Amino acid sequence: MLNHLFFLDESDPRHVVSRRYEQQCLSLYYQVSTLFGEGEYFNAERLARKALRLAETMEFTHYSVMCGQLLRSIYADMQQPGKFRNNNKKLAENQRLWGLEEEAAKLFWEVKAMMAYTVRARQGMLGKIEAYLKQLETLHKDARTFTTFFYLYRTQLTREELVGNYQEIIRLTTETAKKWEQGKINRTRFDKRYNNYMSVYAHLRSRQAEQGLKLAEEYAKDFHYASNNWLYFLEIYMLLALHAGQYGQAQELLQTARKSVYFNKQRYAAQERWDLYEVYLQFIRPESSPLRIRSFNTFIQTVPTHSRDKQGYNVAVLILQFLHYLRQRDLDGLLLRLESLRKYQQRHLRDVGTLRSQLFFRLLAITVKSDFDPTLSQQQAAPLLKRMQAAPPPGEAYSEIEIVPYENLWGLTIDILKVTAVQVAEEDRQLV
Repeated sequence: MLNHLFFLDESDPRHVVSRRYEQQCLSLYYQVSTLFGEGEYFNAERLARKALRLAETMEFTHYSVMCGQLLRSIYADMQQPGKFRNNNKKLAENQRLWGLEEEAAKLFWEVKAMMAYTVRARQGMLGKIEAYLKQLETLHKDARTFTTFFYLYRTQLTREELVGNYQEIIRLTTETAKKWEQGKINRTRFDKRYNNYMSVYAHLRSRQAEQGLKLAEEYAKDFHYASNNWLYFLEIYMLLALHAGQYGQAQELLQTARKSVYFNKQRYAAQERWDLYEVYLQFIRPESSPLRIRSFNTFIQTVPTHSRDKQGYNVAVLILQFLHYLRQRDLDGLLLRLESLRKYQQRHLRDVGTLRSQLFFRLLAITVKSDFDPTLSQQQAAPLLKRMQAAPPPGEAYSEIEIVPYENLWGLTIDILKVTAVQVAEEDRQLV
């Protein structure tokens, strides 16, 4: 396998375009280093200058420094003091820029590491991220390289995610895409696929599912099906279909994900999310679901590792369990689950950013208080439903994505109550 790494085809534009130039820089550096070691100074100097030009054009500051260091040795051994001094000036500037980029990298990866994958960890970043951004802005102002721009831009998007300012993410991604088209950002280094991903993600979180779904269909062609990035994009694509009520399309996208060669290489938490999406689809469309990977009844009665994070996807699991017992007309299980929801809300859903989840839990409680009467449930739920619809979408610091919008789940809940009411009426009629 390691031998084949030298022959990877990096020419497909659906991969990171800059990778081919990075490989070219590394190949030239190896050739120069070997030639220099063999005393082939003339050819080594010629190739080193070529490698340096490529590295500077691509804004690979690290490789610019490496090439400059090789040229320093070559010019010293060739006894060319003029070229030696000129190279040293350029090398010193590249080393300065590299130092700034390394400081920016340190800040960026600290933010990324501390974000982790729990709501609690993201809440901890809220009070710190502004300080990180100020430092990154200062570093980029001094360096003005693509790398410092990249770390600053990614951290700006992270900040907006945390606070739930998804319209600002849409504005930032649109503005950055225009700069890329105008050549104001390194066109080779900038990965427009990430920008596209963030745009459709922001449309999902800002409840613009139909528009986001159109964009996802357009952007899908930019992702190679044999890449890990394809699965990240496909996850948002499928959620957009769910939020737009296109359940058949969502099911097709889920099956596409399952067939990906990278599916089983994902982190376990990512595979668990796909399992949860699958169970939601089975619950919404049980009659048309071809999925039989896990037993629905077994899954619905067990809480997976999401429960370690006392918000996030654990909320989605608890809601689905309640609806399952409601559909099964399991009164004991339903009352037990209602009590669990009440305690869970009191302990873990107290922040303002969890308002939609709080209100939806109260809507579910109304179904029991109204004795499962669909008409009475709708009447009593109307004020809460309006409040929930008016509540702003929570940021990443407070909750995960609603797998199915709560408004749609409430409509499904009423449908379950109506079906149950008809069944009860029929059973009563037969008893008479």
